[in-house]
Amino acid sequence: MKIESNAAVRPADTESDAPDWRDDFPILREEIGGKPLIYLDNGATTQKPQAVIDAEVAYYSRRNANVHRGVHTLSQRATDDYEAARSKIARFINAASPEEIIYVRGATEAINLVAQSYARPRVKAGDEILISAMEHHSNIVPWQMVCEQTGALLKVVQINDRGELDLEYFARLLGERTRLVAVTHLSNALGSIVPVERIIELAHAHGTPVLLDGAQAIAHLGVDVRALDCDFYAFSGHKLYGPTGIGVLYGKTALLSAMPPYQGGGDMIRSVTFEKTEYNDLPYKFEAGTPNIAGAIGLGAALDYVSGIGIAAIAAHERDLLDYATAQVEEVAGLRIVGTAAHKASILSFTLEGIHPHDIGTILDHQGIAIRAGHHCAMPVMQRFGIAGTARASFALYNTRAEVDALVAGLHEVQEMFKR
Repeated sequence: MKIESNAAVRPADTESDAPDWRDDFPILREEIGGKPLIYLDNGATTQKPQAVIDAEVAYYSRRNANVHRGVHTLSQRATDDYEAARSKIARFINAASPEEIIYVRGATEAINLVAQSYARPRVKAGDEILISAMEHHSNIVPWQMVCEQTGALLKVVQINDRGELDLEYFARLLGERTRLVAVTHLSNALGSIVPVERIIELAHAHGTPVLLDGAQAIAHLGVDVRALDCDFYAFSGHKLYGPTGIGVLYGKTALLSAMPPYQGGGDMIRSVTFEKTEYNDLPYKFEAGTPNIAGAIGLGAALDYVSGIGIAAIAAHERDLLDYATAQVEEVAGLRIVGTAAHKASILSFTLEGIHPHDIGTILDHQGIAIRAGHHCAMPVMQRFGIAGTARASFALYNTRAEVDALVAGLHEVQEMFKR
């Protein structure tokens, strides 16, 4: 899927060109403790290119006004930019219409919206909701809440020792009582790419809708919601080189139209009296109150930036980095990679024998290297592998092989410190 872009970016096809992309990210010129920043915590949030920063500054500097409410020029300009970003999002994921794009704070709110507006009114005691054992807490807790509220049952599809979803197990769990399937597209803790096409095919054969948590996948995999035929897709802007506090719920028009609003307030109404309220059309009936206007515009700029480079080029670069990093860390004595699925992207989670992940992260930070350490909001995954947490290096388009080399050197330094 080709997306037109006005962003001034420099396409690159090889790892050696990554420094050109790096020039677009001002924070990468920072130093930590006198050492150049090596940012490998992209699974938590990506850094922002200057184009995104400029887009937010331009909104606040030249057209700050509320949307959909004013007839004055500033409001019209803000509304045009806000809705243009919605159209960019629809094109980026190949939605049928911008009406299928709901602005939310992030993937977490998107999943909660579906849980409370779609699932809760429809499921009853004895019904089942299926998730997988590799889910982020954001795709576990909302469904637990629905089950507590309705008496439905939460069923969990197991994963194997490599961190791959067991499709045969999924097929056995899927049944006449299954009312919804909610699975990650790409595991934030393991890097596993889930076979969502087959999951959707199996679920739809039972008449069961599917929600995909795309918080990790959206920046690393080409996402075409119509080709996937998923019913809902949730993602956050801040993991796609966009601002924090903005995200997207995609939903098929027929499903969204049948769902009641998630919240009440301004702009989600057509008319209000003390006796009755008539709700607005899609997508606005789910967007109560003043939205994150600057965030939406910034997300639109992020999509321009990513589209200017191309997801395929980004994925190839990250694939090279992950393969290179995997080969390098496998030579580190006492290091165990957690998550060795045949199909992976962007995530390298590991443990070092006898050293707590927090200690790894702290020592690396003194060398200017930012990684994640802990359970990554995926405690059931850690329990599955019998560990408290992992150290996690997660890659983005601006990372380089030289940074991987620095990470490996840093891990050797961690080991040396614990030998003293």
